[in-house]
Amino acid sequence: MSKNIQVATVGGGCFWCTEAVFQEVKGVENVVSGYSGGKVPGRPTYREICSGLTGHAEVVQITFDANVISYQDILIIFMTTHDPTTLNRQGADRGTQYRSVIFYHNEDQKNIAERVLKELSAYYDNPIVTELSPAKNFYEAEQEHQDFYKNNPNYGYCTFVIDPKLSKLRQLHSDKLKDA
Repeated sequence: MSKNIQVATVGGGCFWCTEAVFQEVKGVENVVSGYSGGKVPGRPTYREICSGLTGHAEVVQITFDANVISYQDILIIFMTTHDPTTLNRQGADRGTQYRSVIFYHNEDQKNIAERVLKELSAYYDNPIVTELSPAKNFYEAEQEHQDFYKNNPNYGYCTFVIDPKLSKLRQLHSDKLKDA
């Protein structure tokens, strides 16, 4: 069976968390941490992003085989492994760079995202504040941010923040995970 390669771009707080989640999902070919959604010209740096002044969000760009996992399933995993009800915040990470956001690449993705956001809203006590915006520029983050969890599993942030997200992924979406 030939592959049907597509791209999804999402931000759910720190990109280290989102990257680690999607690296475990069946059908995901590649996950790249980066920045998107900014309002200033040029390639941003991590330091500039952290200032909150560029308007960029920490995101991951997910390359996946739609014959193995659907865009809808990608979004459901995304929405259930971070808190889409906190504005510009995930846990202790605060600022617009940590906002919950879906950057859609075409009208079909936009329609699917709108449907997923509407359907999942019934499962949350507070309103979903996930931003839905057209994908424009994506800037790959610096090398030290790529594969962060894989390279630093014992780092404090990884054990206290990422490990619980991975546990939640494994509990809620065990049928969507790569074979160990």
